[in-house]
Amino acid sequence: MFTSTTTSILTEETIHKFQNEGAVVLRGIFSPYWIQTVQKGIKKNLQNPSKYAQWLKTSESSGVYFNDYCNWKRISEFTEYIEKSPAAEIAARLTQSKEVRFFHEHVLEKSPGTEKQTPWHQDQPYYPINGSQVCSIWMPVDSIPFESSLQLISGSHKWNRWFKPRMFATLEDYDVTGESQNYESLNVDEMSKYPVLQWAVEPGDCVVFHMLTVHGAAGNTSMSNHRRVLATRWLGDDVYLNNRPWQVSPPLEAVFSEPSNPSLEELPLAWTEGD
Repeated sequence: MFTSTTTSILTEETIHKFQNEGAVVLRGIFSPYWIQTVQKGIKKNLQNPSKYAQWLKTSESSGVYFNDYCNWKRISEFTEYIEKSPAAEIAARLTQSKEVRFFHEHVLEKSPGTEKQTPWHQDQPYYPINGSQVCSIWMPVDSIPFESSLQLISGSHKWNRWFKPRMFATLEDYDVTGESQNYESLNVDEMSKYPVLQWAVEPGDCVVFHMLTVHGAAGNTSMSNHRRVLATRWLGDDVYLNNRPWQVSPPLEAVFSEPSNPSLEELPLAWTEGD
């Protein structure tokens, strides 16, 4: 059962737009409680990062692009968000799924003056996940102006193309360790030919996009405001595990208790039809 709040925002037009264009912005769908909860969780993550954390910068004088993931089990605010916020319901409605499992969370923080950009990429090739009923929910807890916000190439999830993952630090493709003929290197110049979806966003808003939608972002042009985002990944009905010809990210041991024998059944069942 869907709540009245999500139903009023997630109209049939919005669902169709997500399915067709690969991304939508949802205005005011998260209450102040969830904004504050996620802010607290991000603060804890910044103060106590995991071994997977990265601090990226282009020069000594620029701000820092911090990112870290798979901390939801030890950060209670993230656990609560996954289990009780509208996020799972949003994922279910947009992917048209009867069940939704939570995959992982990713904290993305660009401090004032961060020049480091988020390169064009798709999420799904990083993961050992196949299936089309998938999405990422990009939830800001700061006001983000248009020029610093997420950029998504409209309809790119329907290209039937899988791009090799790129390292955010170097922009190089991941090292290939197996057969990769079904994957191609992303041509950055090619991306400029296509229409881009982009929105200024406020706390309470979120951008939801398909995991095969090509996306990226500029740095943080503000010299006074942070750009803090919690991104969460959600898996719907038709998802199954599949090998990749590179080291997946997050690594299997960060998500599964038995990385040599991973199972989707281990992932939290966050929403089922009729809840």
